[in-house]
Amino acid sequence: MRQLSEVDQDLIRLVQDPRFTRWIEQITATGGCAHPIHLTGSTTTRETLTGEVLHHYDTRDEPGERLLIRCRNRRQTVCAPCSRLHAGDTFHLVRAGLLGGKTVPTDVRERPRLFLTLTAPSFGPVHRLTTDGQRCRPRREGGECDHGRRLGCPAVHEADDPLTGQPLCPDCYDYPAHVLWHAHAGRLWKAFTDNLYNHLAGRVGRTRTGLRRSLRISYAKVAEYQKRAAVHVHAVVRLDGARGPDDSPPAWATADVLTAVVRTAAAAVRLRTPFSAALGEHELRWGAELDARPLRAFGDGEGLADDAVAAYVAKYVTKGATDTGAGLDHQITNPADITAAPVSAHVRALMRTCWRLGGLPELEPLRLRAWAHTLGYRGHILTKSHAYSTTYTALRAERADHQSRGTQPADEADVLTDAHWRYVGSGHTPAAALLAAGIAEDLARNREIAQEEIAYNGVMSGD
Repeated sequence: MRQLSEVDQDLIRLVQDPRFTRWIEQITATGGCAHPIHLTGSTTTRETLTGEVLHHYDTRDEPGERLLIRCRNRRQTVCAPCSRLHAGDTFHLVRAGLLGGKTVPTDVRERPRLFLTLTAPSFGPVHRLTTDGQRCRPRREGGECDHGRRLGCPAVHEADDPLTGQPLCPDCYDYPAHVLWHAHAGRLWKAFTDNLYNHLAGRVGRTRTGLRRSLRISYAKVAEYQKRAAVHVHAVVRLDGARGPDDSPPAWATADVLTAVVRTAAAAVRLRTPFSAALGEHELRWGAELDARPLRAFGDGEGLADDAVAAYVAKYVTKGATDTGAGLDHQITNPADITAAPVSAHVRALMRTCWRLGGLPELEPLRLRAWAHTLGYRGHILTKSHAYSTTYTALRAERADHQSRGTQPADEADVLTDAHWRYVGSGHTPAAALLAAGIAEDLARNREIAQEEIAYNGVMSGD
C-alpha cells in the first residue's frame, strides 16, 4: 500500500474538518492570498446609549479559532493575488492624479503634465541590448583595458542574452560609485525637485519664495532596475497652483516650459558623498539620458495617454528585485547569503560591495548591509508628493467600506465598536497552499472573463 505524502495527509485533514466549508470561504475572501496573516480575537458593536449588542464576532467560531486576512505584499513573486490588488490600487492612485477622481478635481487633466525618465550615470561600459542586427560595442581599433580585456564587443545581444547589462570588464567597473549612487537616490530626487522650483523661478524672474505663492510641483514616481542593475526613475510631474490640485497654475506654466526646465534642473544636480579614507569623495549626478514626454487625457494629440502611463506604473510596482534579476526580495544576513544568491556575477559583486562598504564607520548611516539585497537602493518602489492624489490607505478604506456595506448598522454615529485582535501566525500548510493557489487562479480567470464581457458589450453597443 502506497504511503500518503505529507500534502495528501494534510489535504485529508482539511477536508475532514467540519469547518472546511467556512475555511474555503475565508481563503476566497482573501482572494487566495499565498501568505495570509492569522489573527485571533473578537469585535463587538454596541448601541452607545443603551449598550445593546448589535453585532458580535469571535474567532472561536472559526476553523482553527483564527481569522485569515491578506498579507498585502506587493511583490508578484511573493503573493500574486495581493500583488494584483496592489497593482489595481496603484493604477487608481496614479490615474487620479492625471484625470481626477478620488477627491482630486477633474480639471487636473488640463494642467501641464509630463512623464519623465531619469537615469543613473555610467559606472563603466556594459554589454548592451542590440536591435536590428546592430553590434553591442563595435570598436574599429580594438584594444584592451588595463586588465587585458577587450574594450569593445562585436556581438549581437538578444533580450534573453545573459551578457546584457554585464560589465565588459568587472575590474574596471566602479562598483562603489554604483552602490553609493543607489544609497543617495532619494537625495538626488530631492535635489532635482528643488532645482525645478529654482529654475522655474529664474525663468520667470521671481524668487523661489515668490514662485511658491503661485505654483506647486506634484509628482508620483516609480523606481525600475535596468539590465545593468542601476535604478531608473519614472515620474509623472504635474504643475498646480499654490493650493495644489484645487488650484490652477499661472498661465505661463506650460508643458513646454516644464520640459525645458526639467532638463536644466536635472543637469545641475551635484551631490558629494562624505569623505572616506577608503573611497575618497564621490560626486553624484543624474545620467545624461533624460526623457520627458507630455501627457494627454483624450483624443489623438501628441503625447502619451494617461491610462497607459497609469497601467505601466501599476504593472511595475508588483515586480520585486528577483523579477528583474537585480537583487533579492529578502534581506541578506551574512556574506554566505550573497554567495548562494541566484543572481548574476555583476549583481553579486554589487551585493558584496554593499557588504564591504557597510562595514566602514563613515558609511554606517547609509545602512548598506541592511539594503544589500536591493544593491544599496533604500527608497520605496513608488512614492508621491502629498498633493498629487489619494493614498493607498484611503483606497483600502474605500474598498473595505464597500465590502462591508449592508453588514454595519445604519447609523454608525450611535454605535461603539470594541475590538481585540492578536497576531498568531501566517502562511499556509502544504495542502492549504495548493487549494489557495487554485482559488486564486479561479478568481483571476473570472475577472478576465468579466472584463472580456464588458469589452464585448461596449463594442456591441458602440461605446
